[in-house]
Amino acid sequence: MMKKMSIPTSKISLVLFLCQIISALDVPLDSKLLEDLSQPPTITQQSPKDYIVDPRENIVIQCEAKGKPPPSFSWTRNGTHFDIDKDAQVTMKPNSGTLVINIMNGGKAEAYEGVYQCTARNERGAAISNNIIIRPSRSPLWTKEKLEPNHVREGDSLVLHCRPPVGLPPPIIFWMDNAFQRLPQSERVSQGLNGDLYFSNVQPEDTREDYICYARFNHTQTIQQKQPISVKVLSMDSLNDTIAANLSDTDIYGAKPVTERQPVLLTPTGSTSTKVELRGNVLLLECIAAGLPTPVIRWIKEGGELPANRTFFENFKKTLKIIDVSEADSGNYKCIARNTLGSVHHVISVTVKAAPYWITAPRNLVLSPGEDGTLICRANGNPKPSISWLANGVPIAIAPEDPSRKVDGDTIIFSHVQERSSAVYQCNASNEYGYLLANAFVNVLAEPPRILTPANKLYQVIADSPALLDCAYFGSPKPEIEWFKGVKGSILRGNEYVFHDNGTLEIPVAQKNSAGTYTCVARNELGKIQNEVQLEIKDPTMIIKQPEYKVIQRYGQVSFECIIKHDSTLLPTVTWLKDNDELPDDERFLVGKDNLTIMNVTDKDDGTYTCIVNTTLDSVSASAVLTVVAAPPTPAIIYARPNPPFDLELTGQLERSIDLSWIPGDENNSPITSFVIEYEDALHEPGVWHYQTEVPGTQTTVQLKLSPYVNYSFRVIAVNKIGRSQPSEPSEQYLTKSASPDENPANVQGIGSEPDNLVITWEPLKGFQSNGPGLQYKVSWRQKDVDDEWTSVIVANVSKYIVSGTPTFVPYEVKVQALNDLGYAPEPSEVIGHSGEDLPMVAPGNVQVHVINSTLAKVHWDPVPLKSVRGHLQGYKIYYWKVQSLSRRSRRHVEKKILTFRGNKTFGMLPGLEPYSSYKLNVRVVNGKGEGPASPDKAFKTPEGVPSSPSFLKITNPTLDSLTLEWGSPTHPNGVLTSYTLKFQPINNTHELGPLIEIRIPANESSLILKNLNYSTRYKFYFNAQTSVGSGSQITEEAVTIMDEAGILRPAVGAGKAMASRQVDIATQGWFIGLMCAVALLILILLIVCFIRRNKGGKYPVKEKEDAHADPEIQPMKEDDGTFGEYSDAEDHKPLKKGSRTPSDRTVKKEDSDDSLVDYGEGVNGQFNEDGSFIGQYSGKKEKEPAEGNESSEAPSPVNAMNSFV
Repeated sequence: MMKKMSIPTSKISLVLFLCQIISALDVPLDSKLLEDLSQPPTITQQSPKDYIVDPRENIVIQCEAKGKPPPSFSWTRNGTHFDIDKDAQVTMKPNSGTLVINIMNGGKAEAYEGVYQCTARNERGAAISNNIIIRPSRSPLWTKEKLEPNHVREGDSLVLHCRPPVGLPPPIIFWMDNAFQRLPQSERVSQGLNGDLYFSNVQPEDTREDYICYARFNHTQTIQQKQPISVKVLSMDSLNDTIAANLSDTDIYGAKPVTERQPVLLTPTGSTSTKVELRGNVLLLECIAAGLPTPVIRWIKEGGELPANRTFFENFKKTLKIIDVSEADSGNYKCIARNTLGSVHHVISVTVKAAPYWITAPRNLVLSPGEDGTLICRANGNPKPSISWLANGVPIAIAPEDPSRKVDGDTIIFSHVQERSSAVYQCNASNEYGYLLANAFVNVLAEPPRILTPANKLYQVIADSPALLDCAYFGSPKPEIEWFKGVKGSILRGNEYVFHDNGTLEIPVAQKNSAGTYTCVARNELGKIQNEVQLEIKDPTMIIKQPEYKVIQRYGQVSFECIIKHDSTLLPTVTWLKDNDELPDDERFLVGKDNLTIMNVTDKDDGTYTCIVNTTLDSVSASAVLTVVAAPPTPAIIYARPNPPFDLELTGQLERSIDLSWIPGDENNSPITSFVIEYEDALHEPGVWHYQTEVPGTQTTVQLKLSPYVNYSFRVIAVNKIGRSQPSEPSEQYLTKSASPDENPANVQGIGSEPDNLVITWEPLKGFQSNGPGLQYKVSWRQKDVDDEWTSVIVANVSKYIVSGTPTFVPYEVKVQALNDLGYAPEPSEVIGHSGEDLPMVAPGNVQVHVINSTLAKVHWDPVPLKSVRGHLQGYKIYYWKVQSLSRRSRRHVEKKILTFRGNKTFGMLPGLEPYSSYKLNVRVVNGKGEGPASPDKAFKTPEGVPSSPSFLKITNPTLDSLTLEWGSPTHPNGVLTSYTLKFQPINNTHELGPLIEIRIPANESSLILKNLNYSTRYKFYFNAQTSVGSGSQITEEAVTIMDEAGILRPAVGAGKAMASRQVDIATQGWFIGLMCAVALLILILLIVCFIRRNKGGKYPVKEKEDAHADPEIQPMKEDDGTFGEYSDAEDHKPLKKGSRTPSDRTVKKEDSDDSLVDYGEGVNGQFNEDGSFIGQYSGKKEKEPAEGNESSEAPSPVNAMNSFV
């Protein structure tokens, strides 16, 4: 049976996907391969339903379609035929349905407002576009009004109304001052959703005359400005002075001091309000309150929780934002404004309605004559949408009748179709909030099979790698695909092959015997065709002698070897790298066939050298480190660094250059190789020296390039092979004239930090790069691909500028230009940045799991639309976890695992699954902001596998002719156990194995008595368990039947001519026991003698001689070292000799952990390739290194003591 699995598109020439509908095929229109196949029209591109156009530019209404023969196009406007030939301003693009309305040559956009619809038609049917509503954008001027100054007492609330002109689309509102600087906003002062500026309480610093509301109309890239609004805050002191000046001395006056007040809602008004929002949109709820102290806003949902991962708070928590709302978000939302004096609340009743959305959109049908099929059109919405059908753009009720067609609500059923049944059907799902229109054609074709893969295509793979053999095909009815190996080979089947739906044959692990000719056969009822491909298996490339670590003295010669073994038919290329970069362009580096030789080694040659071997099919590499050490100096000559130069002199002073000369110091037996010139800028960075240039050691004068507006001083450093001299004394100072900047800031970037902003950053110019006083930066930006005008600001003393109010994640062109008091730098280059990212909105759809075997599964999903990613697509994450084992039916703690697949992938592999288990998973898209919502959990099960070995095997109750076997079931059954297999055979005195006997045991047994065995005979047992998949690993054990008590030898059962003998255990013989007792007594006596001599103390003659010579290098060894030097309490505390690895506590330090996760590569957190496979291989477990030194951590043995005594 074929396994369903897709493969990368780079592996096949043409991919044909089978539709989910019975007998239906999706046929790609490829003019080169399928020129003779007819196909009804399909709309491939069209303008949006609500199309707002710029009235200053030509109107382009898109309508593109494909079909065979190529379709013709027509248009309707406001429901009637639109004759473009009668309007000189309207043209249609050649071989296209796209309309171009010429506005720039006298046309008026308002004259072409209306509803447009495109029809693409050929002999097989007609497809129609959506209704495209054309409306020109509008950016009207602000109505003139007389604005009175606002006089308000300190602590009172205030609302500055914006009331922008009504535009299409609505403008973006922001408040600025006369200097075009954003007005600062806070919990006390903020802008509402309607554009008004709200003050919860005014303070004296709010007094100003330039509160200006701006309206930006993005479509026309215009900004309209409201008249400035004046606000004067009357403090209590000034108010008392005003009152006192207008009252007599006898009047009582005095304004009340600023008093604190409870919160009062400025917007919305009242205690309740309602809000209707559409499914999938962003829900914005707002509460702004007055009060002193400034109230704090809190949001709750009555009777529920705010949705996690979709809820955001903006405008200092005054705005509640919920993205991608659904019907479940309907309910009452309460905002609570609170300060120290009390609280006030407002309840907003939210109702979520829904424009129609697809549950099942109709899909194209390709049928053979006489076949059946269905078109299904299912949509949902709130209220429930109504479904209507059209045929070739005409309501199906008045369309020509087709006896093979039957309409049943949202389904059209086709029975026994004929070629005349070909047509394009339209499904319209609509309610009061919108509509959906989908085209789906029925194309009746009768085509014999054809194979699209080139004949005799050659595939070459490395042994033990997967091989993919293509067989791209097409036919109607859908052909069946079979693979054969060799000219007369049988059909390929079995677990060693994977058969893909697109005809590709996969050999997961190709071996040498996999090479040969493979034949793909495609057949249906109209015919049969076959194609042959060739598979060659190549030996892997290996480095059999790798380069080794080398230590070489300076000026010596070193060689690295790299001997390779490769397939004789592949041509390898060997490349050497130094520190992962190309070798230096130096004739000292000689690259041979199998080696790299470096002549006259210098310190610069120190580093890592890598040998890389590439063939057309694989690549291997190996590296080694070269360490260069100094050669021992010749005693007769003392080499040293040179003395510093002196007598620096400046001549030939110009605006941009100057000449510097000097006298070299003593070179100290090593010739000066170069001079390094450094400079100090006393004007911008006094005391800091910078590199200027370097000249050969034979040169004592140089012309230096200068920058404007720098106060230069110079110094010179001499360099020879030993090192650098001390710097010379500084030269006299030289101040250059000012000029405009020569360069612009580097590393300009535009990256949004929030979804509605663009943060422009750059590396500021250093002081000497300013070329003059008054350094500033002109920051410019515009939205990419919308013909926007540049917006610019000039800033100083900063390296960052934030553009607010941007759309989420759109590209911007950004540039930063330097300027000073003398002018601008050259025009800067533009860089592309993006406004801020937001969390993805949509979960991956159509998640499918294809279980490949008991431990590996492949997950497919549909990529999310890039527009919904709202950021840089980083990849997808699969969360998966084991629910339970199907063999034990016991749940355990759920441990979720995560696999990340970089890039826009649509599949991934899940390795390391447990056989015969139930799993669940979901998929999420990831961008720079984080993870999107999870797809619905997808459950799947792994099939049975082979079991592990039985947990134990015990052999008990040995008798003369029987043994009792007991065992435990496998720790991991990996399925349903079907039986156990026991194999055993006798072992004679010469360790030769006898005949093998096999017994099958039911799975419910746990013990067995083996009878009729030979007495005093050793048997070897092999025991394993089986499932329906196969046998698991076996456990072995040995046992011996006991001897005949009477000493009578019995003949072996079933052994023919048998040889019987009595096995004798030497450990039970009396003479051996006596010998061991004598040895033990002797050892005990020797230990007593050693103990007595040890406790006598005193010095031995050898020790006296050592004390007399007093050699500091000779240290007496302790008794554990195997010699008898002097032993005293004082020496117990002497430190160990240098080089000893045994610590003073007489324990051997373990160099490595016995069981470190480092021994096993990356462990459970190992990375995966994009297809889910492990990047790293498990490394073998490290062996313990033997402890060095003379001491032992073990207790002294009698044998050691005896050796010491002798």
